[in-house]
Amino acid sequence: MTISENTKGLILAMASSAFIGSSFILKKKGLKRAGATGARAGVGGYTYLLEPLWWAGMVIMIIGEVANFVAYIYAPAVLVTPLGALSIIVSAVLAHFLLQERLQKMGVVGCLSCIVGSVIIVIHAPQERTPDSVEEIWNLATQPAFLVYLAATASLVLALMLYFEPRYGHVNILVYLGICSLMGSLTVMSIKAIGIAIRLTLEGALDTFNAALVSPVYYAMFTTLTIIASAIMFKDWSGQNVSTIVSELCGFITVLSGTMILHSTREQQPVPSQGSVAWYISGDSMKGIEEHLITISNSHYTEE
Repeated sequence: MTISENTKGLILAMASSAFIGSSFILKKKGLKRAGATGARAGVGGYTYLLEPLWWAGMVIMIIGEVANFVAYIYAPAVLVTPLGALSIIVSAVLAHFLLQERLQKMGVVGCLSCIVGSVIIVIHAPQERTPDSVEEIWNLATQPAFLVYLAATASLVLALMLYFEPRYGHVNILVYLGICSLMGSLTVMSIKAIGIAIRLTLEGALDTFNAALVSPVYYAMFTTLTIIASAIMFKDWSGQNVSTIVSELCGFITVLSGTMILHSTREQQPVPSQGSVAWYISGDSMKGIEEHLITISNSHYTEE
């Protein structure tokens, strides 16, 4: 039985998500173990480098990224990129059971939305027209429409880096994520083109912003720009009717909605306020009842 190119890309993309999602859990468990015996990585500690679990997570992540790289060779970006949301589901479910980071009911709804959206995308994904030669890849990369996208992307990145980042980088989440997403869309196209060229050749011979906000926004921007870049360069939607394209967009929006719901409902660890002083009266006669008398909060001093 012959397996289609899209099916190969689908299998690789799903395997990639499983590996990457699992790697987050292993690395976090390694970081927790390291933090219990030495300085945490967040405050400059390096004891996590001695943790086998952290290294296992890194190896699994590399395997996942390689699988993702190969997936882009076989399937269009409009299919592979949105399936990256499945890694979020894998990490959320594993975190629920292995890290006791409870997945709330709305988080389950978010997971189901990601799955439904992914199924819609897979059903309506276009069959990619694979270039037959390295020369054709070059022609696709130098077509006027893609060159315009390339120039516009480079200009926006420079503007964000040189003007907006010094002024608004620490107050506006879109500055850093815009740079990453714009450059990421070009990186994916480069990887895809290089991967296809290699195959053809071989045949012929978490601190400024809340993570619950960063992840879905970055996913949305990166995926959208990658799909646009791929549609311009590789003409993924060429030959598809309007209803099929609309179905793919609905699938993507469903996945995005599920991702945002999932991240917004993940339990956040409480952060103790600095400089908080409290006095309580308790004793046997109180039978466990404590009366809160005074609370003083001052970020400049503490009193023992």
